[in-house]
Amino acid sequence: MSGLDLSGRIAVISGGCGGIGQAVRSQLAASGAKVVIWDVANGADERIDLTDEAAVNDVMTGLLASFGRIDILVNAAGITGPTVNIEQYSLAEWRRVLDVNLTSTFLCCKAAVAPMRRQNAGRIVNLASIAGKEGNAGMTGYSAAKAGVIALTKSLGKELAGTEIRVNAIAPAVIATDLVKQMSDEAYRNVLAKIPLGRAGRPDEVAAMVTWLASDECSFSTGAVFDLSGGRATY
Repeated sequence: MSGLDLSGRIAVISGGCGGIGQAVRSQLAASGAKVVIWDVANGADERIDLTDEAAVNDVMTGLLASFGRIDILVNAAGITGPTVNIEQYSLAEWRRVLDVNLTSTFLCCKAAVAPMRRQNAGRIVNLASIAGKEGNAGMTGYSAAKAGVIALTKSLGKELAGTEIRVNAIAPAVIATDLVKQMSDEAYRNVLAKIPLGRAGRPDEVAAMVTWLASDECSFSTGAVFDLSGGRATY
């Protein structure tokens, strides 16, 4: 139990079948929220291509029909894509990485804002990355996509500042999930070497920050990016 009370809140985690998503689900549920997972993977409450606008709108319509509201949106969908020099980076992979990491976040935010405006309340938490702030060599697509998530968060936070909706992002360094298996051994060693604490982060550490950002305790922060980098971040 996190100690934060989310009783009665309806929470959606997009891309929630991964290691971070499952940790977030556990902590939000322990705090009292009803959690719904949207993901293309088996095990999701709604199996959905999060890059398809019609599909996202359809599941949002279904959610509102079932629960009447959405209080929390956590955008956790992500792939690292290839770890190669830009000369070897195909346009198809570039588009795929941007779609999964950035377009899905845009579409889910777009679908959630209207019902949140109607109730004049809501929390949106986007999973960015330290790569979006500093860039990771050999990961141009992923770094660019996560930089886009950061900019989207800042823009939407300002756009909704006149409401009781808060929009924030988390920028983790490498987190010990299956996602790191998409990275080459060399790339993983390189990003780990940049972390002063000397280890990867844990999914439960991400989930703890998400839970606070999803709560009423987070009242004066919006359009912000919270580092979770083991000391790596320099700004």
